[in-house]
Amino acid sequence: MVKVIGFGVAPRADEVAATVPGDDLVPHPDVVMDRGFTLDAPPERVWPWFAQLGKNRAGWYLPTGIEALLPRRRRALRHLDPALQHLRPGDVIDDWGGRDATFEIVTHDPPHTLVHRSTRGRLEISWAIRLTGDGPGTTRVHLRFRLSGARRPRLVEYGGGLVDLLTVAGLAAGLRDRLR
Repeated sequence: MVKVIGFGVAPRADEVAATVPGDDLVPHPDVVMDRGFTLDAPPERVWPWFAQLGKNRAGWYLPTGIEALLPRRRRALRHLDPALQHLRPGDVIDDWGGRDATFEIVTHDPPHTLVHRSTRGRLEISWAIRLTGDGPGTTRVHLRFRLSGARRPRLVEYGGGLVDLLTVAGLAAGLRDRLR
């Protein structure tokens, strides 16, 4: 399990130890990545941003300063789009993991749990997003990524772990910008 501390997205010990919806989708993972961060808004305000997240949807949120370096067509939405709020189990959304990579929505329980799964060749993947209250007016976001079928688990664990760390740190900062 990747245990890189930093960038403000370190999971808490209880999050890492917890069983999370979707864990059963990849029962024997080669790699598990947990990330966590707190946002200054209640789960009901945070949820819509996760509901519209994704490739060919609202994009992947990054902070304003980083997005300014990207071409306009590659920037994520900075507003909520009602047309992107309607997810349900069985929906398939595009992913950045390759031209034909997709995620299927398995669990959609607003405003607390969103679970995705994907099969890519021999890879089995689950990605769970959990939102919980973390004190008055705040939300704790816990993300768990599980993967099995990796040919080089150590490379996925460390190389993929670094990429995951940086992208989730960008996501956390981008959400903080949008929730102001």
